Amino acid sequence: MTLLLTVFAAVITTIIWYNRKDDNMKLGVLMFMFWGASIMWFVDAIFEYAELGAEYFAPALEDMINDTFLGLSVIALAFVIWVVYLLVKDPKGVVRKAITSPEK
Repeated sequence: MTLLLTVFAAVITTIIWYNRKDDNMKLGVLMFMFWGASIMWFVDAIFEYAELGAEYFAPALEDMINDTFLGLSVIALAFVIWVVYLLVKDPKGVVRKAITSPEK
């Protein structure tokens, strides 16, 4: 389930990144984080399949729920890292303007 969720996030982000008009939001960073996570979960799935065999395709409900929460947590963490990256890079100068402008 973690692999499936991160692949969906990677594909959706890639489509949005490919159809962008400008690169102000630094979507490439988010896209590569999702693709990196997808590759990581794919390698994990290969090793887990090698260990479990056919049982890999019949997980228990509890395992599926745990994997779903883990996948959603990975996606949420990627978004948090991306937002922090945007705040640090400040591509539109919004943070810099807010800090340097005199208060009214």
